Amino acid sequence: MRHPLTGGGMTVGLSDVIVLRDLLRPLHDLHDAVALCKYLESFYILRKPVASTMNMLADAFYKLFGASPDEARKEIGQAYFDCLSLGGRFSSDSTALIGGLNVSPLHLVIHFLVAVTHGVGHLLLPIPSVRGLRGSARLISAAAGIVLPLMKAEGVRQTFFPATFPAYYRDPPAQLKQ
Repeated sequence: MRHPLTGGGMTVGLSDVIVLRDLLRPLHDLHDAVALCKYLESFYILRKPVASTMNMLADAFYKLFGASPDEARKEIGQAYFDCLSLGGRFSSDSTALIGGLNVSPLHLVIHFLVAVTHGVGHLLLPIPSVRGLRGSARLISAAAGIVLPLMKAEGVRQTFFPATFPAYYRDPPAQLKQ
């Protein structure tokens, strides 16, 4: 279901079980198809941030570490490994994302941007040059070409702002309030 490097399929599957358990808990009759369908609509909203984070992570890894003639992608991958080698928050945040301990899509995007910023800094320091500026622009363009299509494919509003969708876990349907 997901990329073998992240093993995210199990993480998403177990998360789905927890979401369904909590979502269906208020229902007293699981044979009431209308009420059940209303609550299941909320399931797809509630599962989106976790599933999207794991999908985007797996797809980004595939694009960064898969065979590609794009040098900028290779540089971003190297910048990612350089960030990991710094230790501390850089490695613990990455490990938490890969392991599914942190499934925040915002943290994933921030972590990706940190790696890109590290790569840009590597190209521009100690003294910025025209070659370094071109390389930095190429790196930023490649990063945008990776993360923006992934965010669009997963749905920006659904992934980052799921509370903007009506969900019955917040307010049960009228026929269930009796």
